[in-house]
Amino acid sequence: MNMYQAINNGLRIAMTKDPNAVIFGEDVGFGGVFRCTINLQKEFGKERVFNTPLCEQGIAGFGIGLATAGVTAIAEIQFADYIFPAFDQLVNEAAKIRYRSGGEFECGKLTVRAPCGAVGHGGLYHSQSPEAYFAHTPGLKIVMPRGAKQAKGLLLSCIEEPDPCIMFEPKILYRAAIDDVPTAHYKIEIGKAEVVREGDAVTLVGWGTQVHVLLEVADLVQEELGASCEVIDLISILPWDTELVCKEECFLHLEAPIQRVTGWDTPFPHIFEPFYLPDKWRCFAAVKNILNY
Repeated sequence: MNMYQAINNGLRIAMTKDPNAVIFGEDVGFGGVFRCTINLQKEFGKERVFNTPLCEQGIAGFGIGLATAGVTAIAEIQFADYIFPAFDQLVNEAAKIRYRSGGEFECGKLTVRAPCGAVGHGGLYHSQSPEAYFAHTPGLKIVMPRGAKQAKGLLLSCIEEPDPCIMFEPKILYRAAIDDVPTAHYKIEIGKAEVVREGDAVTLVGWGTQVHVLLEVADLVQEELGASCEVIDLISILPWDTELVCKEECFLHLEAPIQRVTGWDTPFPHIFEPFYLPDKWRCFAAVKNILNY
């Protein structure tokens, strides 16, 4: 399966397993822009898969209300760029309901899906990755898959998780990332990172689309510099796997300073295609500096 098919398959399993589950958001009735919910309304009916108005704060608030009433709410924000109107609902309400009610109420049955990231032509309002804004919010769990297998397993984990979850889905991977995906129900543990390549010179940590960039960088480092890079997919951004990333108290044994390679400090520039090449070469330069330290 590719990633959008795996997500669709995961949603179908969740809806079949839990008759109390509903899916809602802008255009989910016909499948959405990326077709992740295609045919689900036909299969489960308009009472369980339904469109909402173009109002992200309304989608989030409605989801919180459903979840506190015991409904398994699966919401879609059609583009992660437009999750900001819902920021207050998610950060000040969804994340805090259990605390403010002394455990009497919660909205752990709320899962929010949001396509994120750049595809090379989306411009500033369809290319953002806002996960960092949510990564410092106690009460939320934030995940981002690098491919189809991770997407389905993380989605099912989020839907069955007792805390409200946001799954950011890199839209460029919907059709590009293809895996052998089990058709049965399975889960990937939230909070656990994965070593996707072994190495002993430098550790590269990323998530989502950038994991594929880091694998290319690791190949480039091996070819050009003769060094092997360990590549870690963080997978879960909140909570993140400090035990794996910092194993053996790594920060007491570093042989070179940590370097952080980020996007440009500007709204996403439309002119960059393919969009990830600047990150690839900047990351390669950072690794080279570390090895020469």
